[in-house]
Formats: sequence, C-alpha cells, structure tokens
Amino acid sequence: MTDETPQPAETAPGRDVPPDHLSVHPSSPHFNAEVLQRGVGIRFKDRVRTDIEEYSISEGWVRVQAGKTVDRKGNPLTIKLSGPVEAWFEDLGEDPPVAKKDG
Repeated sequence: MTDETPQPAETAPGRDVPPDHLSVHPSSPHFNAEVLQRGVGIRFKDRVRTDIEEYSISEGWVRVQAGKTVDRKGNPLTIKLSGPVEAWFEDLGEDPPVAKKDG
C-alpha cells in the first residue's frame, strides 16, 4: 500500500474547472458553497466581470443585478444577458484551465 491518496476526477489536471451552471443564491438548485469559496472568475463578452449572480456556460448567458431594485421579498432583481461565457477557478494561479463553450 502507498500513502498517496488518489485525486478526485474534478481535481485531475485539465479537468479542474468550475461547473457549467452556478448561482450565488443559496435557494437556487445551482448553488454550491464549496465551489464559490474557491473563487470563480467570469469573463463575459471578453470582459472580466465581478458582478455576476448566476451563469450558464453551455446556454451562453449570465444574470446580473439590475441596479438596487429588489422584489417584494427583498431579493435583488436580475437581468439575463446573452453572450459567450468563460469561467475559471481563481485559486489556481496565473494560467488556470478555463471552462467555455466549445464551437
């Protein structure tokens, strides 16, 4: 037996990229606290954005807050913007693997 533990598939080289769909709201089914704690960088339409509430790489959209407007439950109103989305983990340093839509 060796003392080495096998790496999980998602941390193997070349596969350590954020999920296809992620949200910062705990009530969303696409919320993942462990992934968000690592820090996810988002590039939308060739511009790095820090105000993304939710994204989907395969569907090509992001949701951003619409000013300071809130709904009747106190949640921020968001708008959906379409375009190319790229995501990466910020804790991987200078040149991390990037998740983006193929084609």
